[in-house]
Amino acid sequence: MKQYIVDAFTNKPFSGNPAAVCVMDRWPSDSSMMLLAMENNLSETAFIVKESDAYRLRWFTPGTEVELCGHATLASSFVIMNYIEPGSGTVRFSTLSGPIIVRRKGSLYEMDMPTYELAEIPVTDAMEKAFGIRPVKAVLGLDLICVFENEEQVRAMEPDQALLKKLDGRIQNATARGSYADCVSRSFCPNLSVPEDPVCGSAHCQIAEYWSGVLGKPDIYAYQASKRGGWLRCEKHENGVITISGEAVLVSVCDISAELK
Repeated sequence: MKQYIVDAFTNKPFSGNPAAVCVMDRWPSDSSMMLLAMENNLSETAFIVKESDAYRLRWFTPGTEVELCGHATLASSFVIMNYIEPGSGTVRFSTLSGPIIVRRKGSLYEMDMPTYELAEIPVTDAMEKAFGIRPVKAVLGLDLICVFENEEQVRAMEPDQALLKKLDGRIQNATARGSYADCVSRSFCPNLSVPEDPVCGSAHCQIAEYWSGVLGKPDIYAYQASKRGGWLRCEKHENGVITISGEAVLVSVCDISAELK
């Protein structure tokens, strides 16, 4: 079985967010996929099987299967459109979060992703202790979004991973208004065995939704300020869908010798 390593939300190798992509003829056991995800030790390993006119797509972190992942979906569409069905311009995925359609537009891959209802919640002392800086606002959807006063605070923070695990939300996000982008963010995922996600597409279903409302515009240009860094273009639609776009680049292709039972 071939495994592709793709850097998503970037056009330069060794930046953006790396994902492993495995396109298979049949499903191995969940335990085998979990073991391979642990072996890869990337924020996500994507497993794909063609079913009828769509691809069934599942995502595993080193700690668990997740219901939504943006960067590994982008990486998966990159692999399918360039190596499995070269020349194709659209790919349909069936996932735990429902159908996801990805389109190629020039060098970008556009993903139609779900939005989530966001509710403002009180800023707490626990948030301040976990992030090391007190947020000016907190919003909760699938993930926690803590808004900070400025971009410099977000870039420089060194959160306490143990304290982050005790906060609400699947992922704990720190965000602020950006100087070269509409927003700058970082995503911490200790509950998923990922201390910091280099560029989190699924989190931007909520981060971009928030900033779209604050800034009063549907198009959000976002930067993830991890050590690797990455750019996302986000467009909010009226039907509960947000289109998240980014580039991708192939880093390596390998053969998995171990049998996945």
